[in-house]
Amino acid sequence: MGHTGTTRRHALVVTGALAAGALTGCADGPSGGRDGDGPRTGGASGTTTAAARRALAGASGALRDQYDAVIAAHPALAGRLTPLRSSVAAHVTALGGTARTAGPGGTGRVPAEPAAALRALAAAERRVSDAHTTALADAEPELARLLASVAAAGAVHAYLLAEPGAGPANGGAR
Repeated sequence: MGHTGTTRRHALVVTGALAAGALTGCADGPSGGRDGDGPRTGGASGTTTAAARRALAGASGALRDQYDAVIAAHPALAGRLTPLRSSVAAHVTALGGTARTAGPGGTGRVPAEPAAALRALAAAERRVSDAHTTALADAEPELARLLASVAAAGAVHAYLLAEPGAGPANGGAR
């Protein structure tokens, strides 16, 4: 009997494609895809765009730090979480935030149970994905494309975290 619906393998392929698209989209255009210096049209809109990028990069940075905290508290989950954490770190960089390597840090308290820690990460992914989706309404086209890709990747991350046994280190779909 065939499997219907989204498979873990499909979800991982989509995540990889979205991450690649987000990173490739950042390198397009005369400004290298970074609106941090303002859009090509200039004006007050450039300040708004730069402020939005900083805020969204900060939200993604806090999520990256939460991954670090969960990995530190539950080393057995590292194989499953490291690829997702790397993707979130790439989102931070794409949004103009500060890149850093994995290390100590994190936000808040990590649940003692691994399953609860994964649920908390999934909820955080959904919140950040929702923030990126909400920001689409006011974003300039170049930033909107990036936000759409990052939001979609976050939604896939949330799915992978919520599904028991899903994720790259747990064998994925066979």
